[in-house]
Amino acid sequence: MTDRMPGPTSHTYFSQRLRLHYVDWGDPGGPPLLLIHGGRDHCRNWDWVAAALREEWHIIAPDLRGHGDSQWSADGSYSMAGYIYDLAQLIHQQHLAPATIIAHSLGGNIALRYAGIYPETVARLVAIEGLGPSPQRLAEREAPTIAERMDQWILEQRRLAGRLPRRYASIEDAFRRMQEENPHLAAEQARHLTVHGANQNEDGTYSWKFDNYVRAWPPHDMRGRDIELLWSRIRCPTLLLYGKESWAGNPAEDGRAEHFRHGTVVGIDRAGHWLHHDRLDEFLRVVREFLSA
Repeated sequence: MTDRMPGPTSHTYFSQRLRLHYVDWGDPGGPPLLLIHGGRDHCRNWDWVAAALREEWHIIAPDLRGHGDSQWSADGSYSMAGYIYDLAQLIHQQHLAPATIIAHSLGGNIALRYAGIYPETVARLVAIEGLGPSPQRLAEREAPTIAERMDQWILEQRRLAGRLPRRYASIEDAFRRMQEENPHLAAEQARHLTVHGANQNEDGTYSWKFDNYVRAWPPHDMRGRDIELLWSRIRCPTLLLYGKESWAGNPAEDGRAEHFRHGTVVGIDRAGHWLHHDRLDEFLRVVREFLSA
């Protein structure tokens, strides 16, 4: 990070008895802008975006439950309903409505559903590949019967129960793993994400902060038509971003975008799933244009 202004301050709030963490980039007089990360990520992945937008906005970036410096769920359960409740509690407790939201992947999924439940509380919404699986992938995932899906979930829970957090001998080893996960990342980005995304263990090794149980996909979710109903209830301008080198697909082509009243779809060239890292300057240009319209 090259920004010379003071960094964010850490805060906690409570939701369903969990102590959850968020960072606040200051300027409480500015309009609130929430930055919500994706799965197995953390709030400090937004540092470059926050540094660029902090003079115009009051920026708050939470760690989802089970991620970053937020508490892990005691029973290892990470439902979409729980994530949505956490977001609702943050906005309610900190009096942030109407808020503008930029959210990535899992965070985008959460934000889109929240905005459909409480449309009056969201002023503008940017979802970076936050629509979930494409219709084709969703159909493949739901092809097994509920008995088969429950069986697979139970087997996965047992496997995760016996899985210890991976330990890296040094922060450099964790850094190299971060680079392998997303080859689009510059070395500076990968190192920053690693430093803020790992804890040092008592024996000197390093492990990622997220709970391994967040890897488990729940055996059931809202029905597709219910999710589409929530999308259709969003009143605010909504920007749906996707990376043209990502697996997520173009929502304008597969029909998902048609459920939004005020949705705009933009694809980013030479970018994968983490397009806000892969093409930061282009991402900021598109987002600033959208937020100022």
